[in-house]
Amino acid sequence: MLSSSPASLISSGVPLRDLMAIVQKLARAISPLPINLRSASNFVALGTSGFSTVPPSAITGSIGLSPSASTFITGFSLVKDSTNVFASSTQVVGKVFASDYGTPSPANLLTATNDVNTAYIDAAGRANPDFVNLGAGAIGGRILTPGLYKWTTGVNILTDVTLLGLPTDVWIFQVSGPLEVAGAKNVILVGGLARNVFWQVGGGATIGPGAHFEGVLLSKTIAVLQTGATMNGRILAQTAITMQKAVLTQPL
Repeated sequence: MLSSSPASLISSGVPLRDLMAIVQKLARAISPLPINLRSASNFVALGTSGFSTVPPSAITGSIGLSPSASTFITGFSLVKDSTNVFASSTQVVGKVFASDYGTPSPANLLTATNDVNTAYIDAAGRANPDFVNLGAGAIGGRILTPGLYKWTTGVNILTDVTLLGLPTDVWIFQVSGPLEVAGAKNVILVGGLARNVFWQVGGGATIGPGAHFEGVLLSKTIAVLQTGATMNGRILAQTAITMQKAVLTQPL
């Protein structure tokens, strides 16, 4: 597994094709099993206490809120469908569901939010991490190969970080504290798929202005995409979700 900075690897003369060969050998031995999201995978974003946007945000995929009602989904100018099962918004390419909408939405949302909790427990409980407290939580500038990473503190990304792997590889990041991505900094995914990157965050997550993020965010508390932030993945938060003129796209 690599934990070096991209600059040091490049300066040492290691070409990308050789790095990929290393990843292939390592991943076969250490790549963990993915987290099963169950019915939560039907949503690109799912919160419990509130879901707000500062327009115009752009979301691709369905979103939901439960147990809070649709009045706690703000900034979306919702238009309820004639069936009363879901609503639409010009900011969402998909459907908007809330616990006070018609059957079967309340039951489906309850199941999905329970599945979020199950997925969070699964991710937090994975044992025998490959790295513990890597970089004391400062992981910017590194190349991270597939595996299980654990921090007993928060994690900050102050410079770009690269996840290097294959489409079948899995990354699981266990973060006890908050996750913070600085403004205009990027999580860069090379070779892998965002659906196989899992961030279990105990202290809330903030993706800074103009930053880019990859993966499935399992947040115990709030998740925030600040002005101009973009994300390829899912936000599954156990409290509120806030977007500020941000872009969220469900992973392939």
